[in-house]
Amino acid sequence: MPTTLDRVEHLARRLRHGGHPPPLLLVVPGRHWTPADLDRLRRLAAAGHPLAGHGWHHRVDGYRNLRHRLHAAILSRDAGEHLSLDRAGVLALIRRCRAWFDERELPAPETYVPPAWAMGPVAPRDLRGLGFRWFEFLSGLYDSERDALQRLPLLGFEADTRLRRGLLRASNRLNTLAGRGTGRARLALHPRDEQLLLAKDLEHWLTAAGP
Repeated sequence: MPTTLDRVEHLARRLRHGGHPPPLLLVVPGRHWTPADLDRLRRLAAAGHPLAGHGWHHRVDGYRNLRHRLHAAILSRDAGEHLSLDRAGVLALIRRCRAWFDERELPAPETYVPPAWAMGPVAPRDLRGLGFRWFEFLSGLYDSERDALQRLPLLGFEADTRLRRGLLRASNRLNTLAGRGTGRARLALHPRDEQLLLAKDLEHWLTAAGP
């Protein structure tokens, strides 16, 4: 987001200095992007950072049902905007997200990551023909061209309460075990993770995943 660009660039520099490849950058189109902000995005892309679509506003318009409220309380807070929409609304949002990159002459993204990895009331096969090839789910990466899901464990560090710290640590342990067969996992970094309750865990993983 425009408001997090400074922290994103800081993390990108830290990863580069640690010998890591440029991370995928998740872009929220529906925020107030100035021409200067867009130029910063273009410079990041030119430096090797692939861009990905990431919802539209990154916040919900309301809670549809009890399941959505529980998801928000445990995982997504007010970020899981797909969960506020029906199937047609989700597909329209993804198309709108993809068109935004073309309209601003940004590099075409191949990947779409729904906020909080909550895809909402759509099936994987609904995602064909929306302008993205890859779609991230909690369970892995869906290839819409091949109609195939690649299982890929996800590790996260956005813990701003003790409850979320405990849940994320437990999830990270389970996903670490799940990833041992392939030696691969996704590390999800959020702009404030270095200031939150799993900062030491993040430091460990950045070191362990280094060259």
